[in-house]
Formats: sequence, structure tokens, C-alpha cells
Amino acid sequence: MNGLGTLSQILLRGYLRDKASLFFTLAFPLLFLVLLGGLFGGADTAPQVKVAVVGPVDVLDALTDGQRAQIGQVLAITRTTDLAAALDQVRSGDRTAAIVQHGTQVQVHYSAADPSSAATVRSVVESLVQGANLAATGQPPRFTVSVTTVQDASVKQIQYLTPGILGWAVATGATFGAASTLVVWRQRRLTQRLALSPVGVPAVIGARILVSLGLALAQTLLFLGIAAAFFDLQLTGAWWLAIPLVLASTLAFLSVGLLAGATTRSVEAGNAVCNIVVIPMAFLSGSFVPLSFAPDWLQAASLVLPLRQFNEGVLDVLSRGGGVGDVVVPLAVLLGFAAVLTTVAVRLIRREAD
Repeated sequence: MNGLGTLSQILLRGYLRDKASLFFTLAFPLLFLVLLGGLFGGADTAPQVKVAVVGPVDVLDALTDGQRAQIGQVLAITRTTDLAAALDQVRSGDRTAAIVQHGTQVQVHYSAADPSSAATVRSVVESLVQGANLAATGQPPRFTVSVTTVQDASVKQIQYLTPGILGWAVATGATFGAASTLVVWRQRRLTQRLALSPVGVPAVIGARILVSLGLALAQTLLFLGIAAAFFDLQLTGAWWLAIPLVLASTLAFLSVGLLAGATTRSVEAGNAVCNIVVIPMAFLSGSFVPLSFAPDWLQAASLVLPLRQFNEGVLDVLSRGGGVGDVVVPLAVLLGFAAVLTTVAVRLIRREAD
């Protein structure tokens, strides 16, 4: 334990003296948050108006192909027979509204978090109902419209940006920090010396882990504090569950960095490997752009990525009022990912030390 503490202190002091590392780990991601938060902090996350139509709705079913094409330019309609599931989609922010017909009444359940999109849905439905009533000239109005607000957990842009950029910052700091440290130590043959000393390889890796976990917690506090103070980030639900997700994500990306450092011979090569892994993963995990724009197959495939699991988990507990049940799967994926890659990296380091 004394060796682990000493190595941790050495790593932390070296990190704090390295101004470039401090900038790219703490300041640079915060610049992204400030820039994007200032530009899009009050905007909605998705420009499309997504609507679920439950069962038969006469005013929609009677449309011609040309009319459907015109409506399709405004509304992205999906069909379902499950009203409860449709309302859940509205609550979670996956749909702006759910439309269902009861007798001659067309009911619109809409999200109050997006007034402009809700108004669009209402105006389209009311227009269709008026057209259907006019078609029955000389008769009492056949259809009426009823609107109901659904309490939802859809998010504004700052609610989405904060978890995404925080995840990217944690991934970048942990991956690059572990890779560069390990490569430098290997170049200077420190790993071989430490492996032969009473400290051993586990203490070397343990020290790197402790320092990275501390830095990740500091990043989290900075991000949440700045986003809440300057961009009106609203913390909902059990938001504190974001902390174990940050720690588990740090372990996952530390394993990536350890593996990159164990398989490369120079800092430049290690950084290149980290870039190849982290940058594409950030886009494929929705750190910067919502994945609702991506094809369904890509959204499903990205669920295996640790950064996607982190983003979804933190978004649920930080912005959508989620609880413990929303972090179980992300934590399991992140910790399993970390365990597998760390085991491989440790074996590679020990083989070289031997």
C-alpha cells in the first residue's frame, strides 16, 4: 500500500506540472461545453416532430398517397396498437405526441416540454379534422379534437450536451493518460524495474487508476457546476448515480489506454491508437449529435460501445428523472469491458517485464 500511495503521488504531481495535459483533460472539454452550451443551450434536441398513431384514426387513414406525403414532410408517423407504450415514448421524449381515436373524438397526447412541436401536431390534426367535417356538408360535425398534456422527460440541448461532452472528456482523459504514462515508463524501462521491485506491476496500474478516478471526479464536478450555474442545467431524479457511472467509465477507458500503451512503442503511436478509438466512438455514441438521426441498425450496434452506455445512463439519471434501474445495465457493460481489457493489458505488460 505504501508503494501504491507513493506512485499515485508521483503520477499526480507529474500530471499537475504538465500544463498541456491539464489543458486537454480539463480546460479543453470545458471549452466545448461553454461553446456548444452558449450556442444551443436552450434549443431542442431533435428537429423532427415524431408522432405515434395508435390504432385506426379515420382522419389519417382516409388520406390519399399525395396527402400522406405532404403530412410526412411535417410529421414522422409511426403506427402502433399499444397506447401505454406510445404514452411512455412521449414521457421519455422519444415521441412528441401520441394520437388515438375514441369514437368520433381524435385525442392528441402531447409533450409539454416542446411547445412548438406540440403546436405543430395540434395544427395538423385540427386541420385534418376540419377538412373531414367540411366533407360532411350539411351534417353535424363528425369529429372533434381533444388535447392532453403528458408529463414527459424529454430534454433540452444543454441536458443532452452535458452528459455527452462529459463522457467524451472522461474517455479522453483516461485513455490518453494511461497510454502515454505506460509508454513513457516502458521507454525508460521503469516497468521492468518496478516489476522487480517490491511494488510490482499491480501497484503501477493501481496508482494510474487512483489518479484517473480522482481526475474524473474533478471533471464531473466542474462540468455539472458550470452547466448548472451558467446554462441552466436541471438536475433531476437520482442524479448522483452519475458518479458511479463516471467511475466505471473511467475504468473502462483506462483499460483501453493500458492496452494501447502495452501494444505501442512511442507516445505518438499510443496517441494515434487512442484517437482511432475515442473519436469515432464519441460520434457513434451520441456524444455530440443525437443518434436519432442515425439508421436503426447503427443505433442498435452502438449499444455495445462503453461510451454509448455511459451517455445513455447519465442522460437517464441526470436529465430524465431515472433511478437505480437505469444504471444497472450500463454499469455492468462498463465494468465487464474494463475487466476484459485490463486483464489482457496486464498480461502483455507482465510478459514484456519477464
